[in-house]
Amino acid sequence: MEVGRFAPSTTGRAHAGTLLAALLCWLDARSRKAELWLRLEDLDPDRCRPQWSEGIRDDLAWLGVDFDRIVEQHDLAAQHEAALDRLAEAGLLYPCACSRSSLAEGAVRAPDGSLGYPNRCRGRELARGGWRASCEPLRVRLPDSGIFLRDESGLDLSQQPASSFGDPIVRRRDGAIAYHLAVVVDDAASGVTRVVRGRDLAPSTATQVALQRLLGLPTPVYRHHLLLLEERGEKLAKLHGSAGADVLRASLAAEEVCGFLACAAGLRSAAEPTTPHDLLHDFCWEHAGSEDRVVRFEAGRLELVPAASGGGYPRSP
Repeated sequence: MEVGRFAPSTTGRAHAGTLLAALLCWLDARSRKAELWLRLEDLDPDRCRPQWSEGIRDDLAWLGVDFDRIVEQHDLAAQHEAALDRLAEAGLLYPCACSRSSLAEGAVRAPDGSLGYPNRCRGRELARGGWRASCEPLRVRLPDSGIFLRDESGLDLSQQPASSFGDPIVRRRDGAIAYHLAVVVDDAASGVTRVVRGRDLAPSTATQVALQRLLGLPTPVYRHHLLLLEERGEKLAKLHGSAGADVLRASLAAEEVCGFLACAAGLRSAAEPTTPHDLLHDFCWEHAGSEDRVVRFEAGRLELVPAASGGGYPRSP
């Protein structure tokens, strides 16, 4: 059986972008008779809160998106630690002594606009007590070879991640498991065969595939979809204060929000009230748009803004 997943971070309430990503994941899975998991990514001790996890679950249920199984990432620590053990046994883990300021000096921009890591600590070894005894961030040494891959839509994901981004952190200074390791381990443990997500995450795919190969894990089929943008051109995000689902729910019915999302995604020509189940009977990716849409929430209404009024989001490689 095919298995899909929706994996939001629990760093705030859902917003319109979260709801669109969840809706597209749900339509993809249900149209294929696939199982769909909700994985609440809550490993960041500084930003994740239990109340936001509950809020996201409630927001998705309000929209009409259901799941076959729900897991919380903090419950999966044993499988994350087992992966670190395997990487350490292979001699691929090393502690990183670089400060943020030192990394910024002469750094090259990675494909997603972040600062690439120049792999300068590759020659360092783990402390005598192994990775558990380290009080520094841990990185994994990636192969210097390239990853050649396209997603289901034809988007070229090929990259040489060891040089494009540098060796990724897999365990943070505070002991938290980092995103790249957690996502590949958890996808494999859940039997995920399809990953449907926003194209802002496309540049990270090659790094994740490299980790899958180091750990002997399968690579799912990837599909990356359009994003909802703020008027200044950035992706809708909790960090930027985008209107949360609790604010949307105070002004709009679930059917109105669903209709707006369907129109934004190109699944409907007009933003008329609808439900996920109404969209399911004729859903196919060929009907979905590929261009990002600029949105505005004002005076209790969600609106699409002409592209000329908004900005653009960096294209994936």
